[in-house]
Amino acid sequence: MNIRDIAERAGYGVSTVSRVINGQSNVSDQARERILAVMDACGYEPNTNARYLKMRSPSPVAVFVMGTSNRLFGDILARIQARFWALGEEVAVTHLEDDANEVQFAISYQQTRHPKAMLFLGGERTYFREAFGQITVPSVLITNTAEGLGFENLSSVTIDNEAAAARAIDYLHAAGHRRIGILGGTRSPEQIGGRRLGGAESALMAHGIVFSRDQDYEPCDFTEEAGYRAIGRLLWRSPDLTAVLALGDVIAFGAIRSIYDRGGSVPDTLSIMGFDGTALSRYSVPRITTVRQDTDALADRSVDLLLQGMQGPAQALHELAPFNILEQESVGAPNTSGVADLLAAAHDTHRPHC
Repeated sequence: MNIRDIAERAGYGVSTVSRVINGQSNVSDQARERILAVMDACGYEPNTNARYLKMRSPSPVAVFVMGTSNRLFGDILARIQARFWALGEEVAVTHLEDDANEVQFAISYQQTRHPKAMLFLGGERTYFREAFGQITVPSVLITNTAEGLGFENLSSVTIDNEAAAARAIDYLHAAGHRRIGILGGTRSPEQIGGRRLGGAESALMAHGIVFSRDQDYEPCDFTEEAGYRAIGRLLWRSPDLTAVLALGDVIAFGAIRSIYDRGGSVPDTLSIMGFDGTALSRYSVPRITTVRQDTDALADRSVDLLLQGMQGPAQALHELAPFNILEQESVGAPNTSGVADLLAAAHDTHRPHC
């Protein structure tokens, strides 16, 4: 199989595939994700350039990606692969289901594939605390922190999820919102969603905004469909909300579609803010105001830390990547009767289906 085969299967030109392989930025996120998926499925290793061969080793750098459709992880993964390919390192990518135990999988993988290093894109701290001691190779956890777990061979790179969620609440408060709901993730502080929830809740309290987890928070998976359904359950309980912070852009995207399908609009009926700053936020209608993570910094520092560990014993480091508020179109002035009017107009007298 060669680059032309990959181009044909992916439905893109050879030049586009070449730009993806070489880590160039002038490729759409959709094209990059599709091409990388085809390359993974076909077991294709770029070998048309001699620089990719100079350090080829039978022991790969293993990358474990939580979830099969996480757009944020897709952006980070593309840059990680480009960095390692440029060094001639083989990268073996495994996508795991959202509810998988990534550490137990990595332990089994270590026994059969003998990787030289591991990268975890996403993960639950509980699993690392319980079993990571069986992993012997240099490793880096990305988008969650391993600080405090005490493993010398496990570094981490993430944003400060609590501070980022608090910044989002500050933004909504500055826009005039005093009834704010939260959508997505779980309550567990060991997971990214739980950390964001905790940060948002602290900021709400600091602003004196009344918030009840039972009333104003709706957990859900990080998918469009989950966001679409969850927003209905949340608004049914709290029809006085004027804004919702979705803990992922993909959740916000589904929630916005749900509002439109009910006859409303965003932000006129309800303001919705996202989290992550994926390409989805820039191409949705309306464009989603969101907390943008610096995916290039997350990828580059993760690779740098892993390379340090691969060169010899190194102290575990736990770093924070930057974030910022990307102000777009989905947050406006509060409409105190927007949701109630929407539900009444839709004759929504029954609890939405789950």
